[in-house]
Amino acid sequence: MGFGSLLVLSGVIYFFAYNWAALHRFGKLGLLLAAIAGACVAATQLKDGLPGQFALLFAAVLVGPLLAVYGQAYQTGADPYGLFLGWGLLILPWVALARFGPLWLLLLVLVDTGLSLYRIQALGREDAWLVLMIGLLNGAAWAEHEALALRGVASAQGRWLPRVLAAMTILPLLGLAAHVVFEPRRADASEYVAFVLICALVAATYFFHRRVHPELFLLTLGVLSVMTLFTTFAGRIIFEVLDAELFGIFLMAAVLIGELSAAAWWLRTEAQGAEDV
Repeated sequence: MGFGSLLVLSGVIYFFAYNWAALHRFGKLGLLLAAIAGACVAATQLKDGLPGQFALLFAAVLVGPLLAVYGQAYQTGADPYGLFLGWGLLILPWVALARFGPLWLLLLVLVDTGLSLYRIQALGREDAWLVLMIGLLNGAAWAEHEALALRGVASAQGRWLPRVLAAMTILPLLGLAAHVVFEPRRADASEYVAFVLICALVAATYFFHRRVHPELFLLTLGVLSVMTLFTTFAGRIIFEVLDAELFGIFLMAAVLIGELSAAAWWLRTEAQGAEDV
């Protein structure tokens, strides 16, 4: 059902892309509004079941093309980050009412995209604090989902969404933390905060795996984070401190092989321990 919904949405987008020049602006807006209204009616009729939730997701996704068509037809001159943030704001009531994981994920992706574009377009420079804010926002969503799952909330029982949220939390923080390891003297306060948070998250995922729920995926994310930081540190020592050029490539290959072997052995041991428990 989800795959079918994505195919229909892609068909709508390609329809407008192919027929853009032939359609009047009222026709473009009218067709999109009719599709959104039809999806909302279907969601109302289908109610709380999965088909109704997908219908509401269908309507929420179409709000973005509607805003894009309006901006192109009337040349509002708005920055792209305003499109994504406005899109998220408009679908917020639907997201709150639906209690549907993919719809919450769509909202979070829109907010992350809007903030990232704001960092590029409005600030015009790299702002590590904004990247840290994105990581913290995703981390708050991840923590809230895990808390709801522990309370037994039915809509939060699947494991795919917290895994996606965990990856969305760790990746921005890991990018900032790697800069601390590679250039500690040039790193700013936000990057040191991200480094501390990554260390705390690695410890928290291990505790979660051991004490709360066996979760090999989160444990693997923690291992990859440690490997990334250690590889960055080893590269700085080999290429900057020791100034090894060609021989340094062989050393880095040996480091990577050793890391991968140790990580695979440890994860296999943890997986067997979880099965025994």
